[in-house]
Amino acid sequence: MRGLGYFVALLFFPMAFAVDFYVEPGSYNAHRVYVKSPVAARSLIGTGADISQIHRHIQKRSADGGSDSCNGLEGFETKLTSNTHNWTFQDMSRSVSLAWVGDGTGVVLALTTFQMPFAFFRFGQSKLYRSENYGKSFEDVTDLINNTFISTDFGIAIGPENSGKVILTGDASGGSGARIFRSRDFGKNFIHTELPFHPLMQIMYNPQNSDVLVAISSTRNLWISKDFGAAWTKIHEMVCVVKWGMDTLYVSTNLNGSCFDKGMLVLRKSDDLGATFKTVSEKIYSFGIGGRFLFASVMARSGNIMPSASEDMIRSIRVSVDKGETWNMAQLPPVGHEQFYSILAANDEMVFMHVDEPGDTGFGTIYVSDDRGTVYSKSLERHLYTTPGGETDFTNVTSLRGVYTTSVLAEDGSVQTVISFDQGGEWVPLKKPENTKCDSTSKDPELCSLHIHAAYSTSMKLSVPVLPLSEPNAVGLILAHGSVGDAISMMTPDVYVSDDGGYTWMQALKGPHHYAILDSGGLLVAVEYNEAKPISEIKFSTDEGQCWHVHKFTQTPMFFTGLASEPGARSVNVSLWGYEDALISHWVTYTIDFKDLLTRNCEEKDYIQWLAHSDDISDPDDGCMLGYKERFLRVRKDSVCWIGRDYVVTKQPTPCRCTLDDFLCDFGYYRKENSSKCIEQADLTGHDLEICINGEKEQLQTSGYRKIPGDKCEGGEQPERKMIDMSKRCVSDRVKPQPQTDKPTSHTAPVIALVIAVLLIGVVFAALFVKKYVCGGRFLVHRYSVLQHNAEANGIDDPLETDVAGAPKNDFHDDSDEDLLE
Repeated sequence: MRGLGYFVALLFFPMAFAVDFYVEPGSYNAHRVYVKSPVAARSLIGTGADISQIHRHIQKRSADGGSDSCNGLEGFETKLTSNTHNWTFQDMSRSVSLAWVGDGTGVVLALTTFQMPFAFFRFGQSKLYRSENYGKSFEDVTDLINNTFISTDFGIAIGPENSGKVILTGDASGGSGARIFRSRDFGKNFIHTELPFHPLMQIMYNPQNSDVLVAISSTRNLWISKDFGAAWTKIHEMVCVVKWGMDTLYVSTNLNGSCFDKGMLVLRKSDDLGATFKTVSEKIYSFGIGGRFLFASVMARSGNIMPSASEDMIRSIRVSVDKGETWNMAQLPPVGHEQFYSILAANDEMVFMHVDEPGDTGFGTIYVSDDRGTVYSKSLERHLYTTPGGETDFTNVTSLRGVYTTSVLAEDGSVQTVISFDQGGEWVPLKKPENTKCDSTSKDPELCSLHIHAAYSTSMKLSVPVLPLSEPNAVGLILAHGSVGDAISMMTPDVYVSDDGGYTWMQALKGPHHYAILDSGGLLVAVEYNEAKPISEIKFSTDEGQCWHVHKFTQTPMFFTGLASEPGARSVNVSLWGYEDALISHWVTYTIDFKDLLTRNCEEKDYIQWLAHSDDISDPDDGCMLGYKERFLRVRKDSVCWIGRDYVVTKQPTPCRCTLDDFLCDFGYYRKENSSKCIEQADLTGHDLEICINGEKEQLQTSGYRKIPGDKCEGGEQPERKMIDMSKRCVSDRVKPQPQTDKPTSHTAPVIALVIAVLLIGVVFAALFVKKYVCGGRFLVHRYSVLQHNAEANGIDDPLETDVAGAPKNDFHDDSDEDLLE
């Protein structure tokens, strides 16, 4: 349970960054561009068609022609037993948070806390432990923080890159400010500093200069430090959201003093670390940053008449690629105030944007942008997204370029998984693993597909302890929980592995497991997930999940709460956290070092060439995706060797000739089922297509195609496409800010709102205290969380639904059946 300061923070935390769009009358129908939807692909199954026909390459990557990898290990039990290290934390804490400091340093900080709330106060203690050997042993360094209570939710902020910087934020209760502890030497020593404010959020590092820090206070003032927290200066008042855009600071503010007055916020930026601020957009609802794109959601009239109610207001998206100096109108369908949008993924080339359907349907449509982030094409219909800022299964498979998975809500209400290998150009079902059978959801016992359990399954309380996992340096490798049938099953899922970026899968483990990728994919580890049963074994694989071995790491089983390994998948150390079944139980960790198991370094003979998106490396026309082929050197499955921390992914790109597969349907065009040809919408035939770019009307002349952003094909088919400047303004002047450069100004927040907030907090606190602590026995719950190191810990690029500053979400594991407040 949190104290008063945290409940105030929660009060200001939003439901979503719900943004929506105004499109000029007559242009709405032009957005019904259709790219093969998963429902259409799914219909092939119902007709008895072979699902393999809708996969371009489906042959599984071979075992590389080597020896049997299942028998490649000898005497591993003795080696692992001698390299299994146990540590017990001798305190009464029921919550532990882990943070890695630096890359390859072996430094882990463990913060344990024990809290007992009473009325508006919180009594408790924090203990800080430090390890220099990946968690094999810890030193109690609580005296370095003067026994100060450290905030559990956003109290640890790790510096970017390998800076070695750590900031611990003390309890914000009482006094005029909080207390922080700063370290420049990977947590070995700390300097105590008193803050002139109480942080509302985790302190944020500038991604380019880790000495520069910013934070929003509980009174919504923005503070900055340029000397790593030694001195702080207030640079802006009444700030709702702050984000770093590399060296530029962006804030949303409201001169009326309320962050709830959406649509009246002002977007400002500072290029000189807060010395001056410039207004770049007004009347915004929210804003976000993705790749090189700056987005602002702007309130607009639904017509030319001033509306009399909020229901008549809509939101439209503006996009800037020059830090807000100029804005373009995103060509997207309009949505009302009850809907929302979400940037699912963005890079310097393109944007995936979800647009909610009206009527609280739980789904919407994914659109993909051009390289300007302005013109969008429909990518996927009926995309599952339950609530603003809620559960979506959209996942970027980082182990292979252009691959994404997500879930759709079918017409019959079932949830089904689809995958795209070409950055959203086409979505298809996942192929059924060869070593599985279709479950009871299948109409045809022989014809079904794999469905991935992700965030939605977690929200439905299914046994899914870990989300789908991939790592950029583990080429083609994906681990995920799933079920095999016509839709996601409510039954207990199993663990599946793909070694070719999602084209083919195999069932690797029965039942749910915690899992992790180590040594750049050369080692996989897994622990069975069972809240009611203590465990004593860990499973591991050295051949990408084909064969699994079991190591008994303890003779005294423990209740398992979490699996921890250094982010980046380069380590060969893994820690199992939990507690033993005792009246007074302590946190226990077992750290296993697999280095002695991998007895030699990988050599040239251990690598084999692999062509992504292909089943025949000798075929000159095979493997083209997004305009080029990529050949990788990958370790043979049967090679038991240490890839090492210095491993760099080796790839050889080769451009391909352009085909229609390298193009999306353009603005106003769509694809029919099972066709790569784009045809013009009937209601637009013979009409000029006009879009708004750089504040001017432009006429689009196109044969129906535009190249997929990031596609590198050369020659071949090149459908004609050009813009004609119509020289008419098309962005309302009310959207453009009045030119101004000024110093920060002061505005006082309403006192009445604060009093009401305190009263509401009291009621909520009382109800939650009775439910969770009196009725639920929460004092005995063990809470385990993992704080990713570097920028991930700071929420620098949070999803755009997060529109008011607050604590970042961490990866929590709780042995209670009740949700934690976030």
